[in-house]
Amino acid sequence: MNVPGLGQMTEPDDLGWRRSEPLPVVVLRGQTCRIVLEGYDDDQEKGEFHEAIENFLAADATVLEAAASHIFRYYQDCNADWEPGDEEYIAIQAPADVWDHITLGDEPTVTRRGYGDHGVYVTLECNCDWEPEHGLQIVFRRGLSVCKVGPNDGHVTNSDAYANPGLEHVIYKPR
Repeated sequence: MNVPGLGQMTEPDDLGWRRSEPLPVVVLRGQTCRIVLEGYDDDQEKGEFHEAIENFLAADATVLEAAASHIFRYYQDCNADWEPGDEEYIAIQAPADVWDHITLGDEPTVTRRGYGDHGVYVTLECNCDWEPEHGLQIVFRRGLSVCKVGPNDGHVTNSDAYANPGLEHVIYKPR
Protein backbone atom coordinates (compact mmCIF):
# COMPACT_ATOMS: atom_id res chain seq x y z
CA MET A 1 0.00 0.00 0.00
CA ASN A 2 1.24 3.46 -0.91
CA VAL A 3 0.44 6.24 1.60
CA PRO A 4 0.77 9.93 0.63
CA GLY A 5 3.84 11.47 2.25
CA LEU A 6 5.25 8.09 3.29
CA GLY A 7 5.32 6.00 0.13
CA GLN A 8 5.19 2.22 0.19
CA MET A 9 4.27 0.71 3.55
CA THR A 10 4.85 -2.77 4.93
CA GLU A 11 2.02 -5.26 5.03
CA PRO A 12 0.03 -5.10 8.27
CA ASP A 13 1.54 -6.97 11.22
CA ASP A 14 -0.50 -9.02 13.70
CA LEU A 15 -1.90 -5.81 15.19
CA GLY A 16 -2.76 -4.32 11.81
CA TRP A 17 0.04 -1.73 11.98
CA ARG A 18 1.95 -0.66 8.88
CA ARG A 19 5.47 0.82 8.82
CA SER A 20 7.13 3.15 6.35
CA GLU A 21 10.62 2.83 5.01
CA PRO A 22 13.13 4.78 7.14
CA LEU A 23 13.02 8.53 6.49
CA PRO A 24 14.47 11.63 8.18
CA VAL A 25 12.06 13.54 10.44
CA VAL A 26 12.98 17.22 10.79
CA VAL A 27 11.02 17.84 14.02
CA LEU A 28 13.05 15.03 15.61
CA ARG A 29 16.31 16.75 14.67
CA GLY A 30 16.57 14.89 11.38
CA GLN A 31 16.55 11.48 13.06
CA THR A 32 15.74 8.61 10.71
CA CYS A 33 12.43 7.00 11.66
CA ARG A 34 9.92 4.47 10.43
CA ILE A 35 6.45 6.00 10.68
CA VAL A 36 3.89 3.54 12.05
CA LEU A 37 0.20 3.68 11.11
CA GLU A 38 -2.27 2.21 13.60
CA GLY A 39 -5.85 1.62 12.44
CA TYR A 40 -5.23 3.17 9.04
CA ASP A 41 -6.55 0.36 6.85
CA ASP A 42 -10.04 0.40 8.37
CA ASP A 43 -10.30 4.16 8.88
CA GLN A 44 -13.02 5.92 6.90
CA GLU A 45 -11.25 9.31 6.90
CA LYS A 46 -7.77 8.48 5.62
CA GLY A 47 -7.34 12.10 4.54
CA GLU A 48 -7.04 13.08 8.22
CA PHE A 49 -4.15 10.61 8.56
CA HIS A 50 -2.53 12.10 5.46
CA GLU A 51 -2.91 15.63 6.87
CA ALA A 52 -1.39 14.67 10.26
CA ILE A 53 1.50 12.90 8.50
CA GLU A 54 2.13 15.91 6.25
CA ASN A 55 2.02 18.29 9.25
CA PHE A 56 4.36 16.12 11.30
CA LEU A 57 6.89 15.73 8.49
CA ALA A 58 6.78 19.48 7.76
CA ALA A 59 7.22 20.55 11.40
CA ASP A 60 10.58 21.90 12.47
CA ALA A 61 12.48 21.55 15.74
CA THR A 62 10.72 24.56 17.28
CA VAL A 63 7.58 22.44 17.67
CA LEU A 64 9.45 19.99 19.89
CA GLU A 65 11.42 22.73 21.67
CA ALA A 66 8.12 24.36 22.71
CA ALA A 67 7.47 21.33 24.92
CA ALA A 68 10.74 21.61 26.88
CA SER A 69 9.19 23.39 29.88
CA HIS A 70 6.48 20.72 30.18
CA ILE A 71 9.03 17.92 29.91
CA PHE A 72 11.16 19.70 32.53
CA ARG A 73 8.20 19.68 34.94
CA TYR A 74 7.82 15.92 34.34
CA TYR A 75 11.53 15.52 35.12
CA GLN A 76 11.16 17.62 38.30
CA ASP A 77 8.23 15.50 39.51
CA CYS A 78 10.17 12.27 38.99
CA ASN A 79 13.41 13.63 40.40
CA ALA A 80 11.66 14.92 43.55
CA ASP A 81 11.78 11.34 44.89
CA TRP A 82 15.59 11.50 45.10
CA GLU A 83 18.27 13.51 46.86
CA PRO A 84 21.57 14.69 45.38
CA GLY A 85 23.98 11.84 45.92
CA ASP A 86 21.34 9.16 45.27
CA GLU A 87 22.22 6.97 42.31
CA GLU A 88 18.83 7.75 40.73
CA TYR A 89 19.18 11.53 41.10
CA ILE A 90 19.62 13.36 37.79
CA ALA A 91 20.73 17.00 37.82
CA ILE A 92 19.13 19.07 35.06
CA GLN A 93 19.38 22.83 35.51
CA ALA A 94 16.94 24.23 32.93
CA PRO A 95 14.22 23.17 30.49
CA ALA A 96 16.56 23.46 27.49
CA ASP A 97 18.86 20.89 29.12
CA VAL A 98 16.29 18.06 29.18
CA TRP A 99 17.22 17.07 25.62
CA ASP A 100 20.63 15.89 26.83
CA HIS A 101 18.81 13.24 28.87
CA ILE A 102 16.32 12.01 26.26
CA THR A 103 16.68 9.41 23.52
CA LEU A 104 13.97 10.20 21.01
CA GLY A 105 11.97 7.23 19.74
CA ASP A 106 12.39 6.17 16.13
CA GLU A 107 8.86 4.90 15.39
CA PRO A 108 6.36 7.75 15.61
CA THR A 109 2.89 6.18 15.59
CA VAL A 110 -0.01 7.84 13.80
CA THR A 111 -3.37 6.86 15.27
CA ARG A 112 -6.94 8.06 15.62
CA ARG A 113 -8.10 9.06 19.07
CA GLY A 114 -10.91 6.89 20.36
CA TYR A 115 -12.52 9.65 22.42
CA GLY A 116 -13.15 13.40 22.41
CA ASP A 117 -12.39 14.95 19.04
CA HIS A 118 -11.59 11.58 17.39
CA GLY A 119 -8.69 13.39 15.70
CA VAL A 120 -5.47 11.92 14.40
CA TYR A 121 -2.43 12.12 16.67
CA VAL A 122 1.25 11.24 16.38
CA THR A 123 2.76 9.54 19.44
CA LEU A 124 6.46 9.21 20.14
CA GLU A 125 7.75 6.88 22.85
CA CYS A 126 11.16 7.98 24.14
CA ASN A 127 13.65 6.93 26.78
CA CYS A 128 14.74 9.42 29.41
CA ASP A 129 17.36 9.25 32.14
CA TRP A 130 15.07 10.33 34.97
CA GLU A 131 12.35 7.69 34.39
CA PRO A 132 13.88 4.54 32.88
CA GLU A 133 10.84 2.38 33.63
CA HIS A 134 8.04 4.48 32.10
CA GLY A 135 10.06 6.67 29.76
CA LEU A 136 8.68 9.76 28.08
CA GLN A 137 5.71 9.98 25.74
CA ILE A 138 5.39 13.01 23.46
CA VAL A 139 2.12 13.41 21.53
CA PHE A 140 1.48 15.76 18.60
CA ARG A 141 -2.15 16.77 17.92
CA ARG A 142 -2.78 16.49 14.17
CA GLY A 143 1.01 16.33 13.81
CA LEU A 144 1.16 20.09 14.40
CA SER A 145 1.91 20.76 18.06
CA VAL A 146 2.75 18.89 21.24
CA CYS A 147 -0.43 18.29 23.22
CA LYS A 148 0.77 15.80 25.85
CA VAL A 149 4.00 14.78 27.58
CA GLY A 150 4.57 12.42 30.48
CA PRO A 151 5.14 8.73 31.11
CA ASN A 152 4.33 6.26 28.33
CA ASP A 153 0.71 5.39 29.07
CA GLY A 154 -0.67 4.90 25.57
CA HIS A 155 -3.17 7.79 25.80
CA VAL A 156 -3.01 10.69 23.35
CA THR A 157 -4.40 13.31 25.77
CA ASN A 158 -4.43 13.78 29.52
CA SER A 159 -8.20 14.03 29.23
CA ASP A 160 -8.26 10.41 28.04
CA ALA A 161 -5.60 9.25 30.51
CA TYR A 162 -7.53 10.55 33.51
CA ALA A 163 -11.09 10.33 32.11
CA ASN A 164 -11.42 14.05 32.80
CA PRO A 165 -12.62 16.40 30.02
CA GLY A 166 -11.20 19.33 32.02
CA LEU A 167 -7.70 18.12 31.11
CA GLU A 168 -8.32 18.33 27.35
CA HIS A 169 -5.71 21.06 26.80
CA VAL A 170 -3.31 20.18 29.62
CA ILE A 171 0.07 19.22 28.15
CA TYR A 172 1.58 17.87 31.35
CA LYS A 173 -0.44 16.83 34.39
CA PRO A 174 1.71 16.78 37.52
CA ARG A 175 1.48 13.58 39.49
